[in-house]
Amino acid sequence: MFTGIVEEKGKIESIKQTNQALQLRIHGKKVTEDVAVGDSISVNGVCLTVTDFGVNWFTVDVIPETFRSSSLAKLVSQSSVNLERAMHANGRFGGHFVSGHVDAVGTIERTWLEDNAKYYYISVNETRYISLKGSVSVDGTSLTVFGVDDNGFTISLIPETQQATILGTKQQGDIVNVEFDMLAKYMERLLQSSNNQPSAITEEKLKQYGF
Repeated sequence: MFTGIVEEKGKIESIKQTNQALQLRIHGKKVTEDVAVGDSISVNGVCLTVTDFGVNWFTVDVIPETFRSSSLAKLVSQSSVNLERAMHANGRFGGHFVSGHVDAVGTIERTWLEDNAKYYYISVNETRYISLKGSVSVDGTSLTVFGVDDNGFTISLIPETQQATILGTKQQGDIVNVEFDMLAKYMERLLQSSNNQPSAITEEKLKQYGF
């Protein structure tokens, strides 16, 4: 489990590819301070397992399913990546619940500046889990939604996020990993009928309790 608060920008040192499988060696100082084999590290919003490590580097494997459903296949040597270690149970929770399981690959359609903020409109093939002022993870970065329609959504980066993550350098036409708010997905599942039997949780009951 992650929070979407990127700890550092790492760099791809090397890539070994076999068909639709990858082995990535990634440079990262902060995330390797207490790393161990088997740890989970989010790489551009994708939860990956550490298979080896050394001083300021670690390796992970990317399986075909992840290769096909994320932007990791587009990485090249020296690409910068957002890195975050799995959260500690006793740590601060600064973002939102992020699983590291990418729901969609989005495309940046427009970017614009307004005072100290940089805005992005990102197209995705599904927006029903995205809500105005709700949370979304973009390349592993927890962000607030400032606009949403049937074709995509709008986010805004403060100067700190522009500097601390790879999103600050993204431009029109770039692709990004998008993870929807897992609470919205779970809620939809609970509201769906099971074997044609209505769920005990209804829209009326949620409204009754202030949701």
